Amino acid sequence: MNKLVLGLLIPTLVVGATAAFALDETPAAKPAVVEGADNFYRSDKVTTRKVTFNNQYGMKVAGNLFLPRGSDAAARLPAIIVGHPMGAVKEQSSNLYAQKLAEQGFVTLAIDLSFWGESEGKTRNLVAPEIYAEDFSAAVDFLGTRPFVARERIGGLGICGSGSFVISAAKIDPRMKAVATVSMYDMGSAARNGLNKSVTAEQRKQMIAAAAEQRYAEFAGGETVYVGGTTNALTAETDPVQREFFDFYRTPRGEFTPKGSSPERTTKPTLTSVVRFTNYYPLERIEELGRPLLFITGTEAHSREFSEDAYQRAAEPKELYWVKGANHVDLYDRVNLIPFDKLATFFRRNL
Repeated sequence: MNKLVLGLLIPTLVVGATAAFALDETPAAKPAVVEGADNFYRSDKVTTRKVTFNNQYGMKVAGNLFLPRGSDAAARLPAIIVGHPMGAVKEQSSNLYAQKLAEQGFVTLAIDLSFWGESEGKTRNLVAPEIYAEDFSAAVDFLGTRPFVARERIGGLGICGSGSFVISAAKIDPRMKAVATVSMYDMGSAARNGLNKSVTAEQRKQMIAAAAEQRYAEFAGGETVYVGGTTNALTAETDPVQREFFDFYRTPRGEFTPKGSSPERTTKPTLTSVVRFTNYYPLERIEELGRPLLFITGTEAHSREFSEDAYQRAAEPKELYWVKGANHVDLYDRVNLIPFDKLATFFRRNL
């Protein structure tokens, strides 16, 4: 298959994305040592339960439920659903955020989106944005029926691609009273247009045609093809955006392989399904949401355009919060940069 087409099949590797960056010419992979990075943080201030619940498609969604340690069993606490980056699982970034917010008095639920991690769904790594949004609403179903949760005080937090999924869910689920995003990717715009609108109409046609042709092969019994996502090895030609993701997903900093998966295909969606993002418009009608919105992004993030676009489209109450000096992946796990107090204040005020 044409290398250009493969490069276009997932938004984290898009043609033209490297234009504003200088390449590191060192191809060798080295363990990432990043100041303040603590993806696998474990808090002694919270209790943890593994939970499952069904979405409306009859699929089990898996999650880690965190409660403040020593909280009053009779108390009804505000709750926050936390969604992981696109292609990741709850053990990557989501658990960290969920624990840090549970330490500040919230019930939190880090979920695996359907087709990823411990949640159900075949084929694995399938792209299904409508089902991803449903998973957030199913998480509201679950939390809102727990005796320790105040069902009128539930919010949503989406990291990277889940920023667009939680917005999609909130637009048709008013039970989510406040929504925050961190390093948001509008997965629809990223797939259609690439970073900085670098993808042409002809390139879109090529990637859609490639995915459609692959459907014949898989329908006839051929192997599922996984594409894009995070590169498995660095070369001198690897672009800076991919190097940023590599330093998280392919090093001890954030590497995690779910049961039933493999290191080679973690973060990689299926070729035949990833083009569904080109039909995905999560920010349409965001101005009708009518609930508090907080968009957090780094001043150096390659993805900042998506948070800026969402903020411009949204109606009040809204806020765009900049983390000085942070890139996109810094806000996955760098506890010295992630504004947990800002998030806690936002949810405390609005839940």
